[in-house]
This record gives sequence, C-alpha cells and structure tokens, in this order.
Amino acid sequence: MSESLFNTSLSWVQDAAGFLQRSDLPNELKPIGGQIPASVLMPLFRHEKEWHVMFIRRVANERDRHSGQVAFPGGRQDPDDADQVDVALREAREEIGLDSAQIKVIHVLPQYLTSSNYVVTPVIGIVPWPHPYKAQPTEVDRIFSIPLRWLADRNNVQLRDKKVESAEWSAILKVVYYDEYDSELLWGASARMMISLLKSLHLGELKLEHHIDDA
Repeated sequence: MSESLFNTSLSWVQDAAGFLQRSDLPNELKPIGGQIPASVLMPLFRHEKEWHVMFIRRVANERDRHSGQVAFPGGRQDPDDADQVDVALREAREEIGLDSAQIKVIHVLPQYLTSSNYVVTPVIGIVPWPHPYKAQPTEVDRIFSIPLRWLADRNNVQLRDKKVESAEWSAILKVVYYDEYDSELLWGASARMMISLLKSLHLGELKLEHHIDDA
C-alpha cells in the first residue's frame, strides 16, 4: 500500500522515538524464561472503499488483568495448535465466530512481549464484511472497527507514562495510547502491534493494494 492512500506520511512510525518497541518492558525488566506463547488475529476488511481494522473489547472480569480492554481476538497456544497462525485462527473462531476458511492470512508481524509474560505473534488476515460475527459472551463484550486511515494519523496517537506492576517489580513505563474512537480506547500491547502493522505498510512489507479483490 502506498502512503498516499492515507494522505499522510507513515514515516513518523520510525522517526518518533519509543513507538516501535517490541515490548512495553525496558530491557532490565524483561523476563528471562517461562514466557507463554500466544497469538492474535489482526482482522482487516474493506468497507466503502476504506480499509478498517477489527477489534474486540474484553468482558469485564475482576480475575482478568486485561478486563474490559480493547484487544484483538487471540490467546495462548494450546497443545493441539499446529503453529502460531493456527492459534490466531482458532481464537478468532472461538471469540468472534469466524471460521478459519473465511480468513485470508496475508502477513505475520514480529513477536511482541507483554508485561504479563506472553510472547504474542500478531497474524494479519483479511476477513469478510459484512458478516454475522458472534461475540463469545464470556470473553467478548463488543466487536467493532476503526478505519485504518484514522489509525495511521500521527495526531491520534501518543506515548504516555503509566505505572505497571507485577508481583516482582514496579515501574513507570512509556505506553502507546490512541485517542478514543467510538468511545473505545486502544492502548498498550494492542496499540504497539498496530504501530508494528503501520511500520510494515511504511516499509512495503505489507501491500494491501494487492488484496483489494480479496476483501
């Protein structure tokens, strides 16, 4: 995809310090071992000649540290999963009711280490629209989308200080936050993965114009 599609340059993704980290954790706090493999699906679709990115909002649950957060469909790897792509496809089926045959996988982004010690593989896939998506009621509160053009606009995203804690440490970290869109707040690991997707577009590793007929 050319940057002209956005009417703005994506060079800010690389030029702005702090946006392209592959973890919110500083090096001295990154876990050495015991990391949990996981994957997410970053679903893309076209609507009214515009690309959109699909998200979920997780159900509020006091036992879930990511309760109520905006995220991508995804989760940890199961023993029966063939690979990291298979994880993302299975989770999309379970969380938003989308069969794997209806997803065209077009790219896989670099892995991302979360503050909860998950090593997440972001899988980019084109999904159908419109479609009768069905939220898994115990995990997903809402399915919604944000235009890719809006997500690519530097004016809509920033770095903020946030105190992050675990049982072993506490630190003030630089975290990516988008402005609210449709009353939803994209931030943290999912926002970092979104920046990684924009980087792939900027570098030409991902070319969505090749997939317009598939959307």
